[in-house]
Amino acid sequence: MKMSRLLPLLFACALGAAAAQTAAPQPGQVVAAGTVPDEATRAAVLARLRDIYGAERVVDQIAVGQVATPANWNDYVQKLLTPDLKQISRGQLKIDGTTVSLRGEVANEAQRQKIASDVATSLNPTYTVNNGLRVSSADQGILDSTLANRTVEFESGKATLTPAGRAILDEMIRAMQKLKQRKIEIIGHTDNQGLPATNQGLSQARAEAVKAYLAANGINGDLLTASGQGANRPIAGNDTAEGRARNRRIEFRIAQ
Repeated sequence: MKMSRLLPLLFACALGAAAAQTAAPQPGQVVAAGTVPDEATRAAVLARLRDIYGAERVVDQIAVGQVATPANWNDYVQKLLTPDLKQISRGQLKIDGTTVSLRGEVANEAQRQKIASDVATSLNPTYTVNNGLRVSSADQGILDSTLANRTVEFESGKATLTPAGRAILDEMIRAMQKLKQRKIEIIGHTDNQGLPATNQGLSQARAEAVKAYLAANGINGDLLTASGQGANRPIAGNDTAEGRARNRRIEFRIAQ
């Protein structure tokens, strides 16, 4: 960990996250590392972490040294160490003077925003909070495995779903119903045939058509957003019919 004029203190929170210049924790361990100005601060930090996670899970790598701290810094650290941290997996909480950085995975977007908001409101305005939390990829896997690299088909040159396209969306609906209140991005793509502006409009219209179909069949439309990328993000070459067919697609992404 790089030293700074202010106090750097880092916690690798839960489930085997590696922290800079610390030994990688084993699954279930929480590594506390960094430098604090006195033994009392070190003891207070460790006591709080052990209260949250259990004494057997906390690995002490905190050193005592000559570092400067902002006013009432120890009080603010105690406010940051809450049971909400247990909602973060493979994560880190880094407190470097008046800069607080969060990393790791959480279950959903609402949780991601709430944790960062609670952190910010527990501090005074001189602190900066960097929210590097991300939504767990497990839910994205449900969408990807259901779509299974298939293409949601439309009538040629139109935003009208074919029966085969609707059948795939019916499967996607059942998958989305397992995701509860997750927000999902629907992204339309085309091949590179035709004018860019036409492709952009068609990809947007197809994404909107998918959104409308999902919303009409049990998915909360407020959780869906639709956008078109035209031919800007191909996943195959456009020099063959097969490649162009792969590029004409709909993507479903968990909103971050």
